[in-house]
Amino acid sequence: MLYFIPAWYQQNQWCENEQRWTERRMHTEFDDTVKQVQLFHRNKAHPYRIMLLSFAPNFRHFLHRQGVYHAPYWSCFDAIQEVKRKKAMVLSFHNLAWPEGVEFVYTPFVVLAMLKKEKFAQIDFGEDGNPIRVDLFQGGKLQRRNFYDDRGFVSSTAIYEGEQPLYQDYLTEDGVWKLRQFHGDGHVEVNGECPTYLLQYQGEEQVKQFSKLTYGSMEQVIYEVLASYLGLTDAQDIFCVAMHGQHAGLLGKALKDKKLILSFFEDRFPLSDHPEAFGMVEGADYLVVDSEKNAGRLRQEPGLQFRAVMAIPPYDSRVDIGISQQFSVQKILVPVDGIEGGAFFDLIASLGKYLLANEKACIHLFTRRAEYDRKETVLGRAQEGLRRAGLEEGWAAEEEEQVSENNLELSEEVPVRFFVEQCVDELSVSKCMREQRLLVDMRKVPELYLQITAISIGIPQIVRVGNEFAEHGKNSIVLQRPEQLQEALDYYLKGVRNWNQAMVCSYELVKEYTTEKLLGKWREVLGRIGGDSYFTAGGRGLE
Repeated sequence: MLYFIPAWYQQNQWCENEQRWTERRMHTEFDDTVKQVQLFHRNKAHPYRIMLLSFAPNFRHFLHRQGVYHAPYWSCFDAIQEVKRKKAMVLSFHNLAWPEGVEFVYTPFVVLAMLKKEKFAQIDFGEDGNPIRVDLFQGGKLQRRNFYDDRGFVSSTAIYEGEQPLYQDYLTEDGVWKLRQFHGDGHVEVNGECPTYLLQYQGEEQVKQFSKLTYGSMEQVIYEVLASYLGLTDAQDIFCVAMHGQHAGLLGKALKDKKLILSFFEDRFPLSDHPEAFGMVEGADYLVVDSEKNAGRLRQEPGLQFRAVMAIPPYDSRVDIGISQQFSVQKILVPVDGIEGGAFFDLIASLGKYLLANEKACIHLFTRRAEYDRKETVLGRAQEGLRRAGLEEGWAAEEEEQVSENNLELSEEVPVRFFVEQCVDELSVSKCMREQRLLVDMRKVPELYLQITAISIGIPQIVRVGNEFAEHGKNSIVLQRPEQLQEALDYYLKGVRNWNQAMVCSYELVKEYTTEKLLGKWREVLGRIGGDSYFTAGGRGLE
């Protein structure tokens, strides 16, 4: 069995990232574990199971959003709360125990429960329309917050005093509290009347008793329950850990004698900031990283020795013909997250000067950040950059239609040529990328998903740093100096010959990162550890 241990935490807490549907998603749900699970789930490549350490009452909805609803998993908090239900069920807030005389007021965002003309409760819903939280009020002040499990019961309740959190109870399916975590010092108390937890393994159940009734932290509770479950697993089982500061210390102890793969993704866990994890890294059987660049960083870490490392991009490539040639304008996608100060203004100035020579081109400034005012902020900085360069500020203005009195559109005096693409999830990124003529990423560390998407769609790249996804002279131009940018833009946008040649080279690169190739790499990793006998797919990747 291959166990995936993900890093799905909310702000370094032992809980999920589920949000109310009214809140803008501030992060992407895609990471290495999501893509690894999708790869193994869809191809039935190897027996696997997700090992979830965080409190996630809406985990079934998360799996559904990722297209792996039936993925097998073990949940540490399900064990703690002795939850046996597996399937999600429809839960209506009307079926909750409401006091007599309560009236419901439907607003565009939440449902309010009013009692004697006072606000009694507020019901919040998730993205799928399921109730995820009910806040209870007394005298206009928050007294209790109930968290609902998508399997149809109250999973946890938080008690407030003076509208400040006092403690949080974790409940059984029948509403009996099992653990009580206090907000002040974080210590945890176990209900002395039911001091047990439930382990389910291979169709059998075992009831275990907590070793004590008071713990210094929730991490201590999770470690004890996890260690008990690990005692049931087979010696040949392999554990693939998404490296994250929240659980690295705990898993370093719990998995000390297990077959271990550590997965490094982007800059989620820079080892230079976590020297205490060197022992865990050196004891691992294999390290999997998302790119050759990150693999090189690990190899160059001073004083670190490890057995083996392999770069396996979490995103597979596939031919997806773009539609940029269908537009009369040439859209240039320019990621700006991480480019600050003078470097940003210099980039805007260079792009603006290019627009003077190419009337067809327009710049699409790309950001992953999800703040409500992010678009306005980026446009404002772009305007400042244009002003500093002596160029037309109106190029970076908000798009506003001017309409005459008789409803006839008026032509704008200054056309808008700088736009902002705010894309948080991968679906919106892919949709945006299909319309782009060119990707220009001037950051020291280009985004892996953008590059994989670029080669899948077949659009050229102009980058500051080359890697396996951007090969100079083939599908990209690696700039030696920033002032070469305008020349590089002309190379791909002045005529179609060079652009078509880069497209052909991109599709050649696609072949190196197909699903079969990635499965082949995983088969090699598992084979060296001793788990390839269960592998049923991806054999062509080794040929």
